[in-house]
Amino acid sequence: MNAQTPHPIQHDALSRLHDRRLLRGLSYVSGRWSAARDAADFAVTDPDSGALLARVAALGAAETDAAIEAAAAAFGPWRDRLPAERAAMLRNWGQLMRDATEDLALIMTLEQGKPLAESRGEIAYAASFLDWYASEAERVNAESVTSHLPHAEMIVRREALGPVGIVTPWNFPSAMITRKAAAALAAGCSCVVHPSAETPLSALALAELAERAGIPAGVFNVVTGDAATIVARMCADTRLRAMSFTGSTEIGRLIAAQCAPTMKRLVMELGGHAPLVIFDDADLERAVTIAMDAKFATSGQDCLAANRIYVQRGIYAGFVAAYAARIAALKVGPGLASDTEIGPLMHARAVAKVDAQVRDALAKGARLAAGGGVHPAGALYYAPTLLADVPDTAEILREETFGPVAAVLPFDTEAEVIGRANDTEYGLVAYVVTENGARALRLSRALDFGMIAVNRVKITGGPIPFGGWKQSGLGREGSRHGLEAFTELKYLCIDTAA
Repeated sequence: MNAQTPHPIQHDALSRLHDRRLLRGLSYVSGRWSAARDAADFAVTDPDSGALLARVAALGAAETDAAIEAAAAAFGPWRDRLPAERAAMLRNWGQLMRDATEDLALIMTLEQGKPLAESRGEIAYAASFLDWYASEAERVNAESVTSHLPHAEMIVRREALGPVGIVTPWNFPSAMITRKAAAALAAGCSCVVHPSAETPLSALALAELAERAGIPAGVFNVVTGDAATIVARMCADTRLRAMSFTGSTEIGRLIAAQCAPTMKRLVMELGGHAPLVIFDDADLERAVTIAMDAKFATSGQDCLAANRIYVQRGIYAGFVAAYAARIAALKVGPGLASDTEIGPLMHARAVAKVDAQVRDALAKGARLAAGGGVHPAGALYYAPTLLADVPDTAEILREETFGPVAAVLPFDTEAEVIGRANDTEYGLVAYVVTENGARALRLSRALDFGMIAVNRVKITGGPIPFGGWKQSGLGREGSRHGLEAFTELKYLCIDTAA
């Protein structure tokens, strides 16, 4: 196979692409589509059928070094552009994404498995970060400091940090790139992006659109291949001044350790183990809808998913019955089917972990209220499942669940549920459902999580600082704080004596 040209389309559904140039099999380095020097590549397959989508270039250490060199060379000219020029390119990129929504969503669903409607939603979400940071690029202002010294003018300004490394996961293969890269590019930084090997096609399609949007060569690079080799090289290189990572807490710790010798800035969005606390003053139907939305988006493969659902005893039995009925009615199938609500999991390891958690909970006394086991749709499908009366000793209440399994357990008092909800090393998001305003405020103070959602599920977007406490991350993404993470403060003290 000639690795210098895009790999041939193998999957029948890809014939639906309007713009075939969005399907890329080569990495994007210094404005060029690049193969591995040894022509190595890897397969990207459809988790629904197992069919081959494409073979993608597997770059190694030398090619990663070349991408870092390209980002370092491009950094100065990019930093020195007027913020309005950078903003115009980001807006153009965002519009190109929206114009290509159907193609980008098709690629995402085929490589990741999520329902097509969710993929369309992610494309809109991803493009929104380009819009948001286009505006933020023009708002990075210096501040004047009231001088404590005679004949001195003092100014503090923010300047671009430098070239940055970005490592993204498979569950949101477009939005996790734009949330990070848009902030970095708006600040004046250049980027080297390493997407998950399970979903590289979405990242490469974004690179194609970035080029069309006018992003200069070397400013936005995408390096595909083995994570261990590529990420280790990124962590060790002093030219990269920050690493931004979304993924598991375990891998985040490894990256932090590898970055320590070079004293890199770290921005990390790590694991979550969200509690959903439902009080007995809640409207039952609304509470069930919130629990559905908080648990089953992306087939449960979401760090924001509600993994521990605490329901006050007064409505517990009614909630479990209503929730079980809704879960049993979920449509399971391939992401391209119009009525699909739950697609396949990403790989066999995910299925095995979810099934082990279910079996452990049942062995320790939990009750199976719906689902359970691999779904007849295929080996990577897990039946939407409800476990009730889950004991606190069950693994599913201690470890993050990345699948369509909900764990529900009763509680009696507010103080009790606060303690149980906080009893975790994670602190990303918590959900509260109550009609009592004072209680909602008390819970928002008492829960040890970076984000609190009260009587709703959707809370993310460009304007908000996304991130968690404890083992759920470092720093914030989105909002002005996400841009500031890619800047350094510089203090100027100017003598004004005559």
